[in-house]
Amino acid sequence: MRFFQFVFIFVFTSTLLAQKQPGVDFTHVDAEIKLYSDGISGIVKYDFIVNSTIDSISFDAIDMEFSQFYLDNKEVSEFLAYDKKKLVLNLKLTHGQYNVKFGFTSKPKQTLYFLGFDDEIKDNQQIWTQGQGKYTSHWLPSFDDMNEKVEFDLTIYSNPNYNVIANGRLTNSKIAGGLKKWQFNMEKPMSSYLAAFVIGNFDKKVIKSNSGTPIELYYEPKDSLKVEPTYRYTKEIFDFLEKEIGFPYPWQNYKQVPVQDFMYAGMENTGTTIFSNQYMIDSTAFVNKNYVNVNAHELAHQWFGNLVTEESGKHHWLHEGFATYYAYLAEKHLFGDDHFYWKLYETAKTLHNLSENGDGEALTNPNANSLTFYEKGAWALVMLKDEVGEEAFKNGTKAYLEKHQFENVTIANFLTELESSSGQNLSGYRKKWLESEEFPWEEVKTYLMTKSSSIRMFFMEKHRELVSFEFLKTEEPIQYKLNLINEHFDKYLEANYMLLLRNKEPKIRLKALELLDNLSDLLKEDAESLLNDSSYLTRELSLYKLWTSFPDNRIDYLEKTKKNIGLPNKNVRLLWLTLALITSEYQSAQKLEYYNELNGYTASHYHFEVRQIAFRYLSQIQAFSDESLRNLIIATNHHVWQFKKSSRNLLKQLAQNNEMKTRLLNVSYSMAEEEQFKLKKLINP
Repeated sequence: MRFFQFVFIFVFTSTLLAQKQPGVDFTHVDAEIKLYSDGISGIVKYDFIVNSTIDSISFDAIDMEFSQFYLDNKEVSEFLAYDKKKLVLNLKLTHGQYNVKFGFTSKPKQTLYFLGFDDEIKDNQQIWTQGQGKYTSHWLPSFDDMNEKVEFDLTIYSNPNYNVIANGRLTNSKIAGGLKKWQFNMEKPMSSYLAAFVIGNFDKKVIKSNSGTPIELYYEPKDSLKVEPTYRYTKEIFDFLEKEIGFPYPWQNYKQVPVQDFMYAGMENTGTTIFSNQYMIDSTAFVNKNYVNVNAHELAHQWFGNLVTEESGKHHWLHEGFATYYAYLAEKHLFGDDHFYWKLYETAKTLHNLSENGDGEALTNPNANSLTFYEKGAWALVMLKDEVGEEAFKNGTKAYLEKHQFENVTIANFLTELESSSGQNLSGYRKKWLESEEFPWEEVKTYLMTKSSSIRMFFMEKHRELVSFEFLKTEEPIQYKLNLINEHFDKYLEANYMLLLRNKEPKIRLKALELLDNLSDLLKEDAESLLNDSSYLTRELSLYKLWTSFPDNRIDYLEKTKKNIGLPNKNVRLLWLTLALITSEYQSAQKLEYYNELNGYTASHYHFEVRQIAFRYLSQIQAFSDESLRNLIIATNHHVWQFKKSSRNLLKQLAQNNEMKTRLLNVSYSMAEEEQFKLKKLINP
């Protein structure tokens, strides 16, 4: 293996408090690890205590190669067994203390991701981990089972030009032998899938909670002006959750790190949330897309999932339901009761429809989908709190955390504490909310109408013939107005839509554009005023609908919007480039420049959302360059499965045209044989 630009050595110290392997207690592991452009190698040393006679010890290790096995410094390679998933040392040992040391190499296909290594852009390389559902054992021989609680202390040597962020408190960082040494300390145990690190070019802002916990907010230097809108309300969320949950934040500090091409919105690694850099936004983008809910959700996981961890998948509600519920409560604290109850109404409506269609799921089903675990799980807690009362709910939840901290738990553990605090038998609750596949819509509807006057009024008015927009003049919440508009939009006249387009609420203006198929002359002036709206989504949609509805004014619309970029996914700019290319009378001399820019956004150093939109537009106007076709072929093996799937589907669609199929094959001939083989397999089923 060839060393790339980065050279890293990691030293891990771990103590496993819960060990499924009977008779053995692993107490300590040191690992020195070097990272290459496409993999890792290292030496690990485990210290362990044998409490009774055992025949073997084992480690989870995916697709690795091993060398130089030693037991107490004596070579033991003849006792190895490995099936590409689990490494077993067949050692008959009696009571005592031992250590085992071995070398390993790996080229992880998941869990450890290398970005920015295939371009010449300065300082955009990143390396980050994503362990949940994938497991640390892809890059480090370790223990996959969530019941293995581990205390990690990490020492990391890295290129001095890059920062290292990892679980725990940074106790020391200094130059050592041409590399930079980073030492992190974790004081409490956690499951191995929550171990994480990020390496890249980052700055940080440090704030403190009311309780004194340091909160480190990381960002790339180019995003320095986006720090405030991105991390807006972070301290308020932290302080609120700590007070609401009633149990102190259980870790030394809290860090949040945005990374490129993260496959999820965020991941709650212990004390170190990693999230998608598409949430690094400016204040205008905050209207349409912000980090507030994800911020609160991942922080709530520090208690529910990290402090107390499920024993198995059938208890997964104890992670996602709780995190979703407390994130909603944080939003209620920030934005008010109406925001909270209308958000619950929207999720209840979706869950009710699924249940009516026979697609409902029980919260105890380990294979349930995310909507069940997250949204039905949050509803289960809302209704539990309503059933037992707020005081009993808070006391029971606090007792649950105190009793089972740093342990693995079941649903029964939680309900036992709630029954104790409330004095109620919750078997009926468990059957209705956790074990049943049905969603109790009528009970939920009654609850919402009791708690929210605007929701009660909505249910009363939704079936009435509302033929004017008088309700827009009321002081009722925006969600009430949006839902009434949805119910009755097909009954309104153009003059009514004029009122919508002029409304002070950005979401109502956007809703009006979404509902209008075409813009008439009567609405033209109002729609034109939205080209510079306070919402990037509204700017995008108004540009498209105006360009479509009024061909004679296309040049004017393009001129007014040519400097707009939009959201982090460049939604406005990508649409603008597409329209500029197909508007024949617009700036003929710049067509090649626009063509190259649009095709350029398919390159791998752009976020996959940007690339996905660019691919779609290029397909619609049939404007692929050879380079963007090459980028599409490469995208069919991207680590984000949604992007990979859409790229493969688009490639198959393009290949249905014989001329395009020939182009794709010709482009692939300059690529590696492996890429050529994959392409031929995709387009020749």
